Amino acid sequence: MGGHSSREVILGCLKPCDYESQGAYLGAMIGRYTNRIADAVFARNHQIYHLERADGMRHQLHGGPDGFHRRYWSVISQSAISVRFRLESPDGDQGYPGDLIVFVQVILSGPRQITLDITAETTEDCPVCLTHHPYFNLDAVHDDARHHSLEIAAEQFLPIDSTLIPTGSLAAVDSPAHGGAFDFRQSRTISSRWLPDLQPQQQLADGYDHAYLLLEDARIGCRPAAVLRSSDKRLSMQITTSMPALQLYTGQHLAGIIGRDGLPLRACAGIALEPEFLPDSPNHPEWPQPTCWLASDETYRHTIRYDFNVL
Repeated sequence: MGGHSSREVILGCLKPCDYESQGAYLGAMIGRYTNRIADAVFARNHQIYHLERADGMRHQLHGGPDGFHRRYWSVISQSAISVRFRLESPDGDQGYPGDLIVFVQVILSGPRQITLDITAETTEDCPVCLTHHPYFNLDAVHDDARHHSLEIAAEQFLPIDSTLIPTGSLAAVDSPAHGGAFDFRQSRTISSRWLPDLQPQQQLADGYDHAYLLLEDARIGCRPAAVLRSSDKRLSMQITTSMPALQLYTGQHLAGIIGRDGLPLRACAGIALEPEFLPDSPNHPEWPQPTCWLASDETYRHTIRYDFNVL
């Protein structure tokens, strides 16, 4: 940061083995399908697919209890500025059809820029939604990340039910029914409309755990999908992606997870911004986004770029 001291910008664990025991998906690659699929089931061409779910869970979350976040990926190439990973997922893995091969290349693409190029191929048609799941805290001291300012390039979001599954219809971010609490079209502090007047949607999630449908120019990389700024306004991060949606999760269930300093994290210690298809998309082909189904003769290809700027 120029003449300033460096900052750690994502939450992490003290030891590599700690990542296996924490349940918050800290820094994980998620697959085969990011976010939730209602009742852990979807259907296509008169065939019903039943997915794996964790004990006590009604829905599938982040690809299942043994999703890609729990796998050992192979390093197939590396250089001073990049590393390329490979993962094979067999037919029936967590209930999904087809053999899937995934490649993720992480590139230091600029002085303060990191790019993830994600590709995949399948032997059978399958819904695929792969993303990166870091928790960001841009402050010098990782306290309450709700003091960060956030901007999201979206005019619509998905309301949820009591089990965090989308109710089905997109809503305007400035809808009076939601009190403007989901409107981040202009940068504002996340805490500024935190649980206002027992706002029902935030009460269901104990904060923010909602998907936003990105504006068209944000889906094609002409503008950032989101901009996050530290509470002291000295550091910002832009996320640019080719995915159509973005999940905002404010980390309200992080409390107690042991962090990189060996101490328990507090609730809302980090903000997750997850580029993705809208959650439960296999059950909602009517939503205004590209299909989440990867055909056997196609290649899945998406990018996520993080740009950090000293202010």
